[in-house]
Amino acid sequence: MDHLLSHQHGSYRLYSLSGQIVCLSDLESDYMNPYESSSRINAVVIPEMVLHGMCSFLLLVMGYWFMFLLTLPIAIYNSMLYINRRHLIDVTEVFRYVDAEKRYRIAKLAVYLFLFVLVVIRSVVAGKFSDILEPFHPTNEDLDILSHVLEF
Repeated sequence: MDHLLSHQHGSYRLYSLSGQIVCLSDLESDYMNPYESSSRINAVVIPEMVLHGMCSFLLLVMGYWFMFLLTLPIAIYNSMLYINRRHLIDVTEVFRYVDAEKRYRIAKLAVYLFLFVLVVIRSVVAGKFSDILEPFHPTNEDLDILSHVLEF
């Protein structure tokens, strides 16, 4: 489940954050107006926060404590932003906070990339360990393909 969460939802979060950074860069370079930029960013902020909260909760429930503890600071920060009503970009003050918003999203992108790489590495290591432990498994011809695929 850990691998499924990271690969599907992690790629959405990486794509979403890179799009937000591009919007802020375009706004900074005057290629995009403030209303269009803030509406594009605000459209994905809430779904991203909800998705991150759900993934963190599922990691907690499933018992992946290490990954849960790595995602917990972002979940807490997201909830603080939402409670203080600072999670959306204001159209009238967008130019004042462009640099801070861009730095925040770049830092968040770096954390998500780190988590994504960590899960990919864990998937590879789990695959290698299942290959190492293969001689210790009984070779029963009656096993169906589903149990063989899900054994690691």
